[in-house]
Amino acid sequence: MIKIYDSLTRKFKEFIPINGNQVLMYVCGPTVYDYIHIGNARSIAAFDTIRKYLEYRGYIVKFVSNFTDIDDRILKRAKKEGIAPREFSNKYIQKFSNDIKKIHVKKADCNPRVSDYMNEIIAFIEILKDKGFAYETEGNVFFDVSKSKDYGKLAKKSLDELLTGASGRLGEENKYKLNDLDFVLWKSSKNEFSEGEWQSPWGKGRPGWHIECSVMSLETLGESIDIHGGGADLEFPHHTNEIAQSEAKTGKKFVNYWMHNGFVNINDEKMSKSLGNFVTLRDLLSEYDGDVIRFFLSAQHYRKPINFSVNLLHEYEKKLKYLKNTYRQTFSSSIIINELNKYIADFNREMEADFNAANALTVIFEFAHWINSGNYNDIVKEEFKKMMHIFGVELSDTILSEEVTKLIERRNIAKKEKNYILADQLRDKLGEMGIKVIDTSEGVRIIE
Repeated sequence: MIKIYDSLTRKFKEFIPINGNQVLMYVCGPTVYDYIHIGNARSIAAFDTIRKYLEYRGYIVKFVSNFTDIDDRILKRAKKEGIAPREFSNKYIQKFSNDIKKIHVKKADCNPRVSDYMNEIIAFIEILKDKGFAYETEGNVFFDVSKSKDYGKLAKKSLDELLTGASGRLGEENKYKLNDLDFVLWKSSKNEFSEGEWQSPWGKGRPGWHIECSVMSLETLGESIDIHGGGADLEFPHHTNEIAQSEAKTGKKFVNYWMHNGFVNINDEKMSKSLGNFVTLRDLLSEYDGDVIRFFLSAQHYRKPINFSVNLLHEYEKKLKYLKNTYRQTFSSSIIINELNKYIADFNREMEADFNAANALTVIFEFAHWINSGNYNDIVKEEFKKMMHIFGVELSDTILSEEVTKLIERRNIAKKEKNYILADQLRDKLGEMGIKVIDTSEGVRIIE
């Protein structure tokens, strides 16, 4: 029996999908104006692990994650580059897709884009206005928080507490609100940009951030869904506002299980551009194998914070190498099926407890030790491979030949001696043999 910690109730709840064996799952995606950072990647990896475990247990998961392609940062940067916002966002959607593919994230069943749902967003807002949950001022439309039942229930705070917390987020449009906690559904155009605005019943403008996910979730998954995920920073105001507007429109419970992942710290400090410790996934992928990065990101319980450091990454690289070598060894003997079943049961017990990846990986290492003690056949190999797949590690039977090993050693020496012409020639030779490599501060790493 799978139990999930629901952020709304602050309780562990038995997982019972709305539609039998089908799971409806929505995870907030990126605003596509730049490369994603390691904190974004942690969230993506965490929910990919959860999705894959549910599939491992036989559920049919319909997984939706959006692209926010309407945003002031997108419009400003597109204008600076002299290209259309759609072209600009397309560029970073492609970069995002390429990067997460390298950490073995399964493609979403649907990646809705805000700009493709403008008619639905406007219709949603009109319904909220007709029901008395929203009001218009100077071409802006706001959600009236005072009309919402149990507003703030996700954040477990009163209106006064939320108002205090929101004081630093009050923007230019605040002067048009009836109450400071009211949030924008439609922003009137200020004529800053020649593109990125749409005609509506309230004049030209574009949607507020919170309305987007409510609309795209409803349109792709329906009025009520099983799981909604995202980073802990989205509890308030984003997910709080999603609940308010979605339930106001439909009169139904929006989400049955709210799930939020912990943050990433860099060398025990909060990651921040101002602190100079901002790390992008793209930068990490230029130095480390995607398998290693993904294994590191998936190895902690999703609700707990992760502390990132190069030393820790190297530790996980060694651990992953051990597991890969375990998979690649030759069959040794017949097995005792009850012993295999115990490892499978122990693994499931840990993952059923709110997807406790750290404890589940402990079981995997115990399983690997058992395999290396002489218990390996086709059945064991397949079970081991399926477990590792959940954590984004795609095991391969590839064993490097002596010739390839020597070429890599020669290329390492060439790089150290700054003989770049020879290094490039050796890289091309490896490429012809189907071996891709990347350069790092320590030499050459293989991408299998």
